[in-house]
Amino acid sequence: MNQPLAYVHPDAKIAKNVVIEPFTTIHNNVIIGEGTWIGSNVTIMEGARIGKNCSIFPGSVISAVPQDLKYNDEETTVEIGDNVTIRECVTINRGTSDRMKTVIGNNCLIMAYCHIAHDCVVGNNCIFSNNSTLAGHITIGDYVVLAGMTAVHQFVSIGNHAFVTGGSLVRKDVPPFVKAAREPLSYVGINSVGLRRRGYSTEKIREIQNIYRILYQKNYNNTQATEIIEAEMEATPERDEILQFIKDSQRGIMKGYFKSN
Repeated sequence: MNQPLAYVHPDAKIAKNVVIEPFTTIHNNVIIGEGTWIGSNVTIMEGARIGKNCSIFPGSVISAVPQDLKYNDEETTVEIGDNVTIRECVTINRGTSDRMKTVIGNNCLIMAYCHIAHDCVVGNNCIFSNNSTLAGHITIGDYVVLAGMTAVHQFVSIGNHAFVTGGSLVRKDVPPFVKAAREPLSYVGINSVGLRRRGYSTEKIREIQNIYRILYQKNYNNTQATEIIEAEMEATPERDEILQFIKDSQRGIMKGYFKSN
């Protein structure tokens, strides 16, 4: 990492085998784990905690202060897990006094020009395609895919294994295991392709489909649907995860059903 054209603050904690390319700036109070590669013209600001074997491409800015007028110079962080790829010109802001940190899990791919705002919590194995934008205080589960130019409203939650199509405006919570598309954002089916790739059986996928048929295709309101699901569907981890997500939703789950071809 002896790169004379980069600036690394003397108090930054950088593992010995980290590679730092020219014209990169790394501020104080930064920790970077083993095997990570930092491309040219990257800025890593105070409060960044970056794991092992990550790749950060040129033009990215990690752990800048939040774009939030309520921020009052609190000592907050961005915490990035292991094996994360952050492509060109991504911006990830550190937390505010709400959560005190912004978190990216392990094995994520954040493509070029994405923005992840303050106090977001992103799970493991997520893919955010180009120009996806997360406002503040968003919670995203594991194995979530946001296609290009998706915009997510502040305080929204997106459940595990959900897939949101490109150009979507996500104003309401997106439950686990589903595909979401159209405007306004609607249920268009189960993310069956993703689930099969992750080892879900045909029977398990059918079980999840049956739950969402009750929720989205039978003209029940959410209270009626969840009561029927709880009473008539066998208790399984997937059923209970869906019911708990709906119960915990603060913004309400997305409504509407669109039958895709």
